[in-house]
Amino acid sequence: MLSTKNKAKLKKIAHSSELVKINIGKGLIDENVVNNINNCFNTHELVKISFLKNSLEEENRETLILDLISELKCDIIQKIGNTLILYKENKKLKDHIVL
Repeated sequence: MLSTKNKAKLKKIAHSSELVKINIGKGLIDENVVNNINNCFNTHELVKISFLKNSLEEENRETLILDLISELKCDIIQKIGNTLILYKENKKLKDHIVL
């Protein structure tokens, strides 16, 4: 679990740099999407996920997000509207984010 200070630092990094972005639409989240996000975490510690407007109703999206977070074992840094910024520590990266 990340502290408020750590989340603030990660938000600053996320908004000042280019992130890997994944769009989730009508296909929702299946095994391929989870694998793609995991592959992104192999090369980046911060990933931006955008839910297209036609993907789900708001209450189903919340459940889907919680399931996704538990499966990926990552943290939500920020959630604004249909966009999430996720963080998963990867100490093997040469540009690892030190918190």
